[in-house]
Amino acid sequence: MPYVKIEVTREGVTKQQKQALIKGITNLITEVLNKDPQLTHVVIQEIELDDWGYAGEQVSVLREKGITADKK
Repeated sequence: MPYVKIEVTREGVTKQQKQALIKGITNLITEVLNKDPQLTHVVIQEIELDDWGYAGEQVSVLREKGITADKK
């Protein structure tokens, strides 16, 4: 029974994007590991920006500086 946990910062990930992640991860687990999709669990947890840090800074501070994870 595969269990996949995805953690993202709470920055407006839509219901449709979450559904796409759940479906995509489930399909990948099915293809690569030959696991039953009915037994594959995917959990998405959103983390507040103040509760996530990178390079010694809170993500909220990095966002204030204009630093994002968006593709250029």
